[in-house]
Amino acid sequence: MAGALSGIRIVDLTNIILGPYGTMLLADQGADVIKVEAPEGDAVRHIGKPARTAGMGPTYLYVNRNKRSLCLDLKNPRARKALLEVVKTADAFVHALRPQAIEGLGLGYDDIRKIKPDIVYVGAYGYSADGPYGKLPAYDDAIQARFGIADLMGRAAGDDVPRYPPTILADKTVGLTFAFSTLSALMHKQRTGEGQFVEVPMFETMAAWLMVEHLWDRTVSDEGDVGYTRLLARTRKPYRTLDGWMAILPYNDKHWRNFFELVGRPEVLKDPRYSTLNARSMHINEMYAMVDALAPTRTTAEWVSLLDKAQIPNAPVSKPADLFEDPHLVWRQLFRKYPHPSEGEIMMVEPPMRMSRTPPTIRTMAPLMGADSRSVLAEAGVDATEIDALKAAGALIEPD
Repeated sequence: MAGALSGIRIVDLTNIILGPYGTMLLADQGADVIKVEAPEGDAVRHIGKPARTAGMGPTYLYVNRNKRSLCLDLKNPRARKALLEVVKTADAFVHALRPQAIEGLGLGYDDIRKIKPDIVYVGAYGYSADGPYGKLPAYDDAIQARFGIADLMGRAAGDDVPRYPPTILADKTVGLTFAFSTLSALMHKQRTGEGQFVEVPMFETMAAWLMVEHLWDRTVSDEGDVGYTRLLARTRKPYRTLDGWMAILPYNDKHWRNFFELVGRPEVLKDPRYSTLNARSMHINEMYAMVDALAPTRTTAEWVSLLDKAQIPNAPVSKPADLFEDPHLVWRQLFRKYPHPSEGEIMMVEPPMRMSRTPPTIRTMAPLMGADSRSVLAEAGVDATEIDALKAAGALIEPD
């Protein structure tokens, strides 16, 4: 069954995580994503222990499935010319280089639309190109520091020491926005025939993402507090039970009423400080402190059984490795092993969404560097003599 994006071709000049994660999402939906790499390859190829082959690191294998690899030295004018032949066959051209770098390669929006006027051209990078930070490099940690999450992590922990969450939050979130923005522009092109320039800056994207709940009082007052009180409560944390840790999350009036009836303290909600959702939000540290004090009175399994019956949100704390045995994820078959042509059997994470007509699929494994260089150029009309000349000049890479 064809994917929702079957027939869409995307020329992809992204590397590391942000762009490759976004284009992986499009490739899972059936798009023909042509990953364009420099001769040294995507840096993430060389991070982590490879299965068998150098340059086939675990994260690279994940975010570059369902893609084809074209490896060209774009500093060589003949290689750039060959790439432009491929671009002529594409619906979208996407990159994650700084604007100055992509312009320096002669692959800016104006350059590309000269040869493909209806191109959807998407750039994802640190900051809007024409802003005060437009020339700055950006990596996930730097963006996390700048957009406020590191500060909030420290405030919530209670020691006011900024810290990063242990995940590449900005890269993956902006990768999602990057995929969504590309799809939106492709939808417009489908309706009107018009291409366009799309910019997806990391800093602005993450600032907007953070302020969904943390804009708080500033929504109506220039002098108001910034920060959602519940999420900054120092007692908002997993709670220690008699034999482990778990999340216990009464939230609405019904949840709290059921919780305090369950623990034999129904009188708590008669206190004006705790009687309404808004009042509780102003005294959330006290509410969570009560939960914290009660949690060690029962085992995790006992709490789960009682809270589930009372329809109160809860969950035991899992380690990442526990997810492979989680009964729901086992039922969902989220983790599956696939044969890789060079790496043997590898674990993949299935696309999490389900679509009745055009289900996303994992069709091919992440390619060796330049594995499709020759075939992609040939499809675009570059003759075999020119391909051989590019290879002889070191401007085209393909596996031995």
